[in-house]
Amino acid sequence: MPRHDQLPVSEPAAGPLQRDAATERLRGVHRAAAEVRRGIPVVLEGAEPLVVLAAEAAGTRGLAELAALAAGPPVLLLAPVRAAAVLHRPVEQGAPAVALRLAAELLAAEPLRALADPTIEQLLLDEPEQAPVPALAPAALLLAKLARLLPAMLAAPAAPAAPAEAGRLGLSSVGADEVLAYPVAAAAGLRQVASARVPLEGAADSRVVAFRTEGSAIEHLAIVVGRPEKADAPLVRVHSECFTGDLLGSLRCDCGPQLRGAIARMAAEGAGVLLYLAQEGRNIGLVNKLRAYTLQDRGLDTLDANRALGWDADERNFLIAATMLEALGVTRIRLLTNNPDKIAALTACGIEVVGREAHAFAPNGVNDQYLATKAERFGHLLD
Repeated sequence: MPRHDQLPVSEPAAGPLQRDAATERLRGVHRAAAEVRRGIPVVLEGAEPLVVLAAEAAGTRGLAELAALAAGPPVLLLAPVRAAAVLHRPVEQGAPAVALRLAAELLAAEPLRALADPTIEQLLLDEPEQAPVPALAPAALLLAKLARLLPAMLAAPAAPAAPAEAGRLGLSSVGADEVLAYPVAAAAGLRQVASARVPLEGAADSRVVAFRTEGSAIEHLAIVVGRPEKADAPLVRVHSECFTGDLLGSLRCDCGPQLRGAIARMAAEGAGVLLYLAQEGRNIGLVNKLRAYTLQDRGLDTLDANRALGWDADERNFLIAATMLEALGVTRIRLLTNNPDKIAALTACGIEVVGREAHAFAPNGVNDQYLATKAERFGHLLD
């Protein structure tokens, strides 16, 4: 899932037929991700079609439906870091995925969950054989990520009649190209759906604006203080939601202080925008973030914990932020951040960042190593 891209935010207005086609493609990916999350196989269409089923959600019925649509035995697709842990030996880390042939006794719910999830007690395997990686493997793993599941997918070559049979069984089919294009298309397709005045403690002149992509249940919020669209270069904070830090006051991170501190600074200046993006845990989702915490308690840092789960170190898509800012009429900003990647990402997406405002908070005795990792391995400017 790209963190940003080089596409412009503004494009020529599409006609009704183009908009309808784009919406239908987005809906197709939404449906497929929802099915994968429910443990239902999906036909992934392309030059060499696959039937895919999320390992984390696989059950007896889903496995039977996969077998009915497949032209051969499935392989388990894993991210290289996760595959190396399963195999207990190095694998090529530059590959998009690793494919493993599994013994029949491992094609069941509990073994598959253990193979997918490093927080579960690991199986002792007789070194599964590596298999050729299907061409559509990147789309298969991305579909799992879009479903907020661990990127571990059973994949089998689809039988010639699989798309028709899937339709007869009420199962979904989706194009691999549509899945791969989804992160950019969904970000560019964001639309404002609601806005209301919401006075905040310490920032009474504020409102909340909600954005959503057609057919998606994911909503991103803009907390708008004052009239930033009237300012030359207002303060902007791009803040990924953090249930544990923002709401519960978790000491494991610095998210809560960053959230409240940003709103206070905007109120002091009289204007600003805080983008509250639905990208928990650097966009791996809350459940996977809790899994990452478990791995951190076993000795991994925040970067390696995400990678051990099969995700990239940072999966966020900042085109979402650029699209929201443009919709709000705020395209020239001072960015409240310690993260140089955010500056590069917003600039690549058409936002003029005229300055960086530091936004660091002192360690609290619990998050010291977390902050050190952000500085040393993510390049955050915390001095």
